[in-house]
Amino acid sequence: MSRYEASEIEAKWQAAWEKAGIFQAKRTADKPKYYVLEMFPYPSGRIHMGHVRNYTMGDVVARYKMATGHNVLHPMGWDAFGLPAENAAIAIGGHPKEWTYNNIADMRGQMKPLGLSIDWSREFATCDPDYYGQQQSLFLDFLDKGLVYRKNAVVNWDPVDLTVLANEQVEAGRGWRSGALVERRELTQWFFKISDFSDELLTALDGLDNWPAKVRLMQENWIGKSRGLQFSFERTDGGEPIEVYTTRPDTLNGASFVGISPDHPIAKQLEADRPEMADFLAECRKGGTTEEAIETAPKLGYDTGIRVQHPLTGAELPVWIANFILMEYGTGAIFACPAHDQRDLDFCRKYDLPVIDTFFALDNDTPVGTEAFVPAKSEKVRWVDHFAGLTEATGEDAVNTTVDFAEKAGWGTGVTKYRLRDWGLSRQRFWGCPIPVVHCEACGVVPEKKENLPIELPDDVTFDKPGNPLNWHPTWRDCACPSCGEPAKRETDTMDTFVDSSWYFARFTAPNAETPTDLAEAEYWMNVDQYIGGIEHAILHLLYSRFFARAMQITGHLPESAKEPFDALFTQGMVTHAIYQTEGDNGRPKYHYPENIDLREGKAFLKDTGAEAQVIPSAKMSKSKNNVVDPLSIISSYGADTARWFMLSDSPPERDVEWTASGAEASFKHLNRVWNLCDKIGEMDPAAKGDGDEALLRATHKAIDDVTNGIDSFGFNAAIAKLYGFTNLLAKSKAGAAAQKQAIMTLAQLMSPMTPHLAEDIWAHQGGEGLITVAPWPVADPAMLIDDTVTMPIQINGKRRAEISVPKDMDKAEVEKIALATEAVQKALNGGAPKKVIVVPGRIVNVVA
Repeated sequence: MSRYEASEIEAKWQAAWEKAGIFQAKRTADKPKYYVLEMFPYPSGRIHMGHVRNYTMGDVVARYKMATGHNVLHPMGWDAFGLPAENAAIAIGGHPKEWTYNNIADMRGQMKPLGLSIDWSREFATCDPDYYGQQQSLFLDFLDKGLVYRKNAVVNWDPVDLTVLANEQVEAGRGWRSGALVERRELTQWFFKISDFSDELLTALDGLDNWPAKVRLMQENWIGKSRGLQFSFERTDGGEPIEVYTTRPDTLNGASFVGISPDHPIAKQLEADRPEMADFLAECRKGGTTEEAIETAPKLGYDTGIRVQHPLTGAELPVWIANFILMEYGTGAIFACPAHDQRDLDFCRKYDLPVIDTFFALDNDTPVGTEAFVPAKSEKVRWVDHFAGLTEATGEDAVNTTVDFAEKAGWGTGVTKYRLRDWGLSRQRFWGCPIPVVHCEACGVVPEKKENLPIELPDDVTFDKPGNPLNWHPTWRDCACPSCGEPAKRETDTMDTFVDSSWYFARFTAPNAETPTDLAEAEYWMNVDQYIGGIEHAILHLLYSRFFARAMQITGHLPESAKEPFDALFTQGMVTHAIYQTEGDNGRPKYHYPENIDLREGKAFLKDTGAEAQVIPSAKMSKSKNNVVDPLSIISSYGADTARWFMLSDSPPERDVEWTASGAEASFKHLNRVWNLCDKIGEMDPAAKGDGDEALLRATHKAIDDVTNGIDSFGFNAAIAKLYGFTNLLAKSKAGAAAQKQAIMTLAQLMSPMTPHLAEDIWAHQGGEGLITVAPWPVADPAMLIDDTVTMPIQINGKRRAEISVPKDMDKAEVEKIALATEAVQKALNGGAPKKVIVVPGRIVNVVA
């Protein structure tokens, strides 16, 4: 018997696939297309088992679709710009480009042994000038269509990394990479007008039937549609009225003050002559602009001395500057109703401002204490002297009634607003796509000419002082104005790296095109039929990509049908592993790699010292905790097919999966068993007859049906469970050689998307024609799925004692004869006759002895 040598067969078949060029996608009219894409990786230098799981899932889909007659596009690239490369260059010297491309080479070398069905001829990195030059071209087209603009804006500023951070890059008030406390700063920034598409992006979610419901909900909440009232408070000093927007105008009778943002024009006007206020505002601007930062920051306020009149009662209200009010939402001014808003309440308690209840629960009229009463808008409450005559109503009805009341009275306007803000894309860092505009003293801000693209990053930069080295490069900034030809300066801000990943899926359709896309190729390949990636990208990456697809359609780079670029989305779970921890010299935890641990009787011990380590079970794999498993070490020990099989078999793909050495070993043993089974069948006499050919044939067709349904529904683990069962049945089968050969070849086809190398070897071993990778997917015969027999349990005196298999349409009398002849019934009767026999056709036989 030959041995299953994974390393040999995997290298052999990968070479065969590459020689045949079977994964190179070309536009053709004789097959339906299928575009499967996994979210492309950042080139950190090493792949991990999370990558293996993600790309194996996509590979199963790609190989299956190829087998079912589709023309498959399955590309790979690298999300290669960003701060990690720049920070590495600062730490170790050199250029970010060198660090990035070295890592890409390393990761490509780690991925190829997995045997993925990737069209590597379409590979690109977002830091390739060919790619970001086309991104610059897109920017200019967006600018021409009014989809990009420039303005002053308050932003999150990282004082260590010296760059703007998006809200999602601020964690607990600190920069996601530097850990520095984020500050609020006003800068001139470039923006994409994504907010113009708020309603379209929201309503289109209803059509994304093949997206997870939780992802659609997360995007819906992020876009944040709300209906409210916009109106003004007249100032008692005759100054410009203060306009506010509120989503709870029904609580206007509870107003205790009017609040304005630290960045409101009134605040800026007043601080010029008030040093104390200027100090206060400087303190406010140290905090970030994220909702989390605002919610958790201590409430700070400053009484401006300005007073306004309540629009209904005429009462005088103070105007305060409050650090929790954002200029970017609404009008940058609110009225505070502390009884029904916790932030307002905390502020009013701190500064001893009045708290006025405007409604109570139906069964409780206790005044608000330290917690605001904030019922759901669908909850009915009892109102206190509501100006529109409400007594009992839900918040939703009250808002609508109040808006109607205000509009009829002429003092307010109903307005629908969105939480979604325009996308600030300017970043003050080097390693990113340069923004293709020029600053000219005479002409102002001028777009670069397309014939001058790409505007490439220079190679001769240094990082010996903080900030963006483009600002002090001796020549890079210098250029001629594209409009007047006079000396001018280039923009030194680069684009947010989210831009790079917002259109890469379209570039894959024609990666060498001299324009951002080749429209004919885009019309053929788009949309992405199946997109796969982590839930952490559920909001911004997907939202920005949806915006970009629309903008690219408007500018002629994508067809109308591609406005929603991803037809189906799957978000996979994480890969976890136990953490092994001991106490370090400084009292801090010291973490140990799994390969340095011996596991004995449920405990972990260091291999080098024998010391016992604490085990923290099932945590997300993390380099910082050293609980990562190197895929190459697994491939070296067991083969790529084992890693793929285990990643798919252990858990439903949307859930987390824990990597264990025992699980990997069990997977390897099973694949060995399959190979040995193939070897045994191959040595059978082709003319050998047996018993149970039809039963094996039926089981084969049932396996085809089960596995096909499993792959179609992303139930990879369920499909593999069926393959385990079919393998067990085949191993016990007494069928003839021809039937067993047909079964093992079908088993190889069904395993091919999961374990392509082993499947190819089995196929070749059994004399299959050509490569199994391009063989048609087996189709189950519906007639073979109909079972003509039924298994019926036999109960004797109420207890199940045996079972029989009989034809479905067998007469009751015949079923009774067969049941009474069984050994269990004969033993119970002990030579006597049964008192009673009840046959329920197709279900059960009851014998009373």
